[in-house]
Amino acid sequence: MPYSDPAQAPSLSQLMSMEGRVALIIGGAGLLGGEISYALAELGARIIVASRDVEKCRTFVETLGSIHPGKHEALAIDITDSASIRSVLADTAALTGGELDVLVNSGWSGRKNTFESISDEDWNLDIEVCLNGVFRTIKAATPLLATRRGTILSIASMYGHVAPDYRLYDSDRFANPPSYGAAKAGVIQLTKYLASFLAPQGIRANCISPGPFPFESTQQANPDFIARLEAKNPLNRIGSPPDLKGAAALLCTDAGSYITGQNICVDGGWAVW
Repeated sequence: MPYSDPAQAPSLSQLMSMEGRVALIIGGAGLLGGEISYALAELGARIIVASRDVEKCRTFVETLGSIHPGKHEALAIDITDSASIRSVLADTAALTGGELDVLVNSGWSGRKNTFESISDEDWNLDIEVCLNGVFRTIKAATPLLATRRGTILSIASMYGHVAPDYRLYDSDRFANPPSYGAAKAGVIQLTKYLASFLAPQGIRANCISPGPFPFESTQQANPDFIARLEAKNPLNRIGSPPDLKGAAALLCTDAGSYITGQNICVDGGWAVW
């Protein structure tokens, strides 16, 4: 219902507030997931970070809490294992009294490959982690999210909707495998499906497709490759993890309450040409 009096409309700060809300962030201590954790904690959310490396998560949570105090938690999860996922959701419910407002899927594990070098095992690993694991996690989390009319944010990729340019890669070490883009394309389509079929429960589902956000180790190991990435991008630079914070904040808060089924490209314009 539109507001006839603008003074009655919620302020932007009210829309962006996550005070009293809980976010479970899979891969929330990683390169991109970590920035999303910081963004939502800054807005007041209680953050539960989960990955296979629980010690890394615990260290991250300590640092997060020193900057944005809260009852943040670290849990171990293997998104290739349904029992592990169910255990984390049960632990989340126990820690929060059954509350879960936001699920972020930012976990990843895979191997660098070319089309020539990739094996069936490598292909299956990428699909298992990047797509099947996202599906399993969302399936298990839906009952909790439904009680709070929550939101799902999945991290896809520019390579889920455009192909890598083979001319960028000068070694198999930095190549982008065909399995990765195929899995991320599945995440984008799954997001659209969920936006439709979870709408009756009040659950929103969106995804972000980051552009080139190479690890610092890659930047140091192959500056020529980084220069090629920058030259191909309209904004003439690679992404920095904080570039994701604004889009994540929009999609995970009431500021994005009328946004669902969308794939937001945070790519410096990569896909416009």
